[in-house]
Amino acid sequence: QLQGSGRSLFIVLGALANAATAFLPPHGAISLRATQHLRGSHAGRNACISLPHMSSDSGESGKSSSGSSQSVLSVLCPLLKLVANDDPTAPRNKAFETATTGFSSMARLPWGSEVSPVAAGRALKPAQPIRLYEFEACPFCRRVRETATYLDLELEVYPCPKGSELHRQVVQELGGKETFPFLVDPNHDSTMYESGDIVKYLFSKYGEGAEMQPYFLESTLLSGWVPTLLRAGRGMSRYEKASPAPQLMLQLYSYENNQFCRLVREALCELELPYTLINAGKGSIAGREALKTLSGATRCPYLVDPNTDSQISDSEDIMQYLFKTYTVA
Repeated sequence: QLQGSGRSLFIVLGALANAATAFLPPHGAISLRATQHLRGSHAGRNACISLPHMSSDSGESGKSSSGSSQSVLSVLCPLLKLVANDDPTAPRNKAFETATTGFSSMARLPWGSEVSPVAAGRALKPAQPIRLYEFEACPFCRRVRETATYLDLELEVYPCPKGSELHRQVVQELGGKETFPFLVDPNHDSTMYESGDIVKYLFSKYGEGAEMQPYFLESTLLSGWVPTLLRAGRGMSRYEKASPAPQLMLQLYSYENNQFCRLVREALCELELPYTLINAGKGSIAGREALKTLSGATRCPYLVDPNTDSQISDSEDIMQYLFKTYTVA
């Protein structure tokens, strides 16, 4: 049964799809910054989502250098709230959760599951952690996380949900605007916005010669929104009872398109908890070997919290632990 009696998920999702089509702007607070439309050979290769800090829960909009335009999220957010419970700690229907996150993964196949054999053979990981500022529900942030899975890259993830009390300010200070995703790579003294640029950068610096999967960038414009819609905006907004971040970063063994890893990442985002993302996709060498050494298996997700000396393997148990440990009364 959906949250709230009498609400139909399919009616709302249909409205969401229509809204996304009707209000998708060429520039603006949510923008597909592409030099050509989807029919072009480079479609969708430079896209990101700008989410200005808003005081209202009714939606988000903003201005770009080309003028003001209506944000897709200004339409999606109110509609998503019809099926989303504002309290992520409330009891959830397990079958419904499994179905929606499962269909979300199916929509993004084959991306975000497998690791490039070439990249998996990387001799050494980057000397300094690569930092990614993003939020789980953003389809263009998802594009970067899928790339990290494919390249078997370890990232420090700093969630920037709506209502962020910390990480959005950092992005503003470092880059001058609250646009996501935002990458910081101290190994090459690089910072950048634009998901397409970030993807190409990661391939050039850390791909070990691996080639980008065909139609990967273009696919975000077609099915990248599906997880956001099916998950009804989970991983979009900061939970009002989230406690300050702990002293030590959590560690999550995960890969992007695993349906149960998604549930954990949503929780981490809603709690604005920074964490080290250790990718352990299919074909991973470094990530899976580390996970097997730690847990005796290669099952994802797997959470390590050095603040409480805890290690947890089941997604439902991880979520319960996170909301119990990192919320205030």
